[in-house]
Amino acid sequence: MKKNQLLKSAHIVNPSSPFHSQIKDILVVDGVITKIEDSIQSEHDFEVIEHKNLHVSTGWIDVKSNLREPGEEWKETLKSGSEAGISGGFTHLIISPNTKQPLDSKNRIEYIKAASAKLPISISALGTLSHELKGEELSEMYEMSMAGALAFSDDKHDVSTGLMSKALLYAKNIDKLIVSFPNDNSLSKSGQINEGETSTRMGLKGIPSLSETLRIERDLALAEYHNSPIHFSCISSEKTVELIRIAKKKGMKVTCDVAAHQLFFTDKDARSFDSHFKVLPPFRAQSDIDSLIKGLNDGTIDAICSDHTPHDIEDKKLEFNLAEFGIIGLETAFASLVTVTSGKLSLETIINKFTTGPKAIFSLTQNEIKVGEKANLTLFDPERKWTFEKSDIRSKSKNTPFVGTQFTGKALGIIC
Repeated sequence: MKKNQLLKSAHIVNPSSPFHSQIKDILVVDGVITKIEDSIQSEHDFEVIEHKNLHVSTGWIDVKSNLREPGEEWKETLKSGSEAGISGGFTHLIISPNTKQPLDSKNRIEYIKAASAKLPISISALGTLSHELKGEELSEMYEMSMAGALAFSDDKHDVSTGLMSKALLYAKNIDKLIVSFPNDNSLSKSGQINEGETSTRMGLKGIPSLSETLRIERDLALAEYHNSPIHFSCISSEKTVELIRIAKKKGMKVTCDVAAHQLFFTDKDARSFDSHFKVLPPFRAQSDIDSLIKGLNDGTIDAICSDHTPHDIEDKKLEFNLAEFGIIGLETAFASLVTVTSGKLSLETIINKFTTGPKAIFSLTQNEIKVGEKANLTLFDPERKWTFEKSDIRSKSKNTPFVGTQFTGKALGIIC
């Protein structure tokens, strides 16, 4: 890529920018926005970027990716994950600590920081909440914080009430955030899909939405008791949305996100016994999706994530009850959202959940599209129709139900 880029006739989507909703030419020189005008003359050393219906926003952030390094590099590496992120329009990935070698120490956080330093996008790591993800004792949270851990989570591992209480209090004292994946494993253990008519018809043990809401109620009570901030990752149920809405109205410091694929599929899609529809949390009912969309519109839900979870064929091409949970999602998050929420979510709302929302959750710098700012931009066309093929996958793993899906909306690239 040349050092200077000229974006022609770009629709700017950035409410905090003075150029929001305007069509402008944007000149980037040495990584800095130097001009935003109606028309900028091209020069020989400019890379001219020109697309029909070109849109531009500040760079998108994925608040939950699982990049399998260190430990399972055959599934995904930081490099291949960054390539998948770029393909999906992301300039920043926040990665889960749930790796084969958990991110539970200063050295592991420093490894991620060093290994990702030369990649074309930013990668930030969460540290584990407990040592070795065992749920028995707190991890070295302070040391990991000093090494650059953005927040702390045991991801989809169960956390006892006592340990969560200690973690919330400790994290508050070092000005860090606890990220909770709300799932009571004692209720969901051995479950395969959402508990309901479909699970009964399929003869599979269900995962009740109660396993999510009970954890939400517990962790909200603990967070309120300690006056600590908390973030809930990958919420999926109607009652969860209402619980968080009430907590926010009470003034609690609570935020949450939803995985993009959670809005696209229902539990009925799993009737084929295709393990690509086996995810955690499971795909729920249409009424849950409707509540999630309402929560995105009214601000109850702060961000949308990919929950990118790579698995190789040996983990997924199995009987449904033996297959691993999870699908890849970086390349399809934006496209699936625009496609399935047409007429229900505005483009501005979707972009907010990829930009302003994530930055507010993790106290990241809020940037704007204006002269003098460093160029951290995502380029996209919200109306482009295209079909997602296996050849579009940049991840090392191919576990996705979206192959062959016709989408509306496509990420075109990034300037980062």
